[in-house]
Amino acid sequence: ARASNFERYRVILASQWQWSRIVIVLGTIAGFAIPVLSVQGASGNERALPPDALLSWLQSWGILYPLLAAGIGLLVAMGAWAPDHRGRHVHALSLPIDRWRYVLLRMLAGLTVILLPIAAVWVGAVFATSTATIPEGLQGYAWALGLRFALATVVAFAVFFAISGGTARTAGLILGCIGVLIAAQVMISAAGVELDLLGGVGQLVFNWPGPLALFAGRWMLIDV
Repeated sequence: ARASNFERYRVILASQWQWSRIVIVLGTIAGFAIPVLSVQGASGNERALPPDALLSWLQSWGILYPLLAAGIGLLVAMGAWAPDHRGRHVHALSLPIDRWRYVLLRMLAGLTVILLPIAAVWVGAVFATSTATIPEGLQGYAWALGLRFALATVVAFAVFFAISGGTARTAGLILGCIGVLIAAQVMISAAGVELDLLGGVGQLVFNWPGPLALFAGRWMLIDV
């Protein structure tokens, strides 16, 4: 049974990769590039930014991390269910496997492919902080940033995966609305503007211990 489950996982993983490979490749490149490019102001030359200006510069780049995490989670989750939606779930329902086990294998396959951009952010953050000249009084948080990005990506994938399991039209409408609201709220929060687009629901969702609290607040590769 274990070998059979592994073979099913391998087949589903291949299908997941086929539908999500462009997103994963682009997300991996972006995940490595964002932290590396964000520390150009701490290059150590005569044009290096002072600490306060550097923090402001890094805060502006920090908006990209939660947006990338949400985007990867959204698109990979949609790709996870794309073959089933295309075939109207006929193939999935005809398999000699419990529905809950099939869903679990699909989710594990999605979590497997998002490891690549997660690893890219961590490697890029470590490389960026190790090559940049960090001003006195500041320090790098490569591990913390990488862990936060990993958790945010997994949470986004899990939420969108659950929603994408419905009909394609319903999932598209819900995912589109949620994606736009999350992106707007993240950008507003990162910019320091006190505007809640979702009212009381937003407070419960985006403030700790809300499920999407990871996406709010500042994402800083270098901080005090």
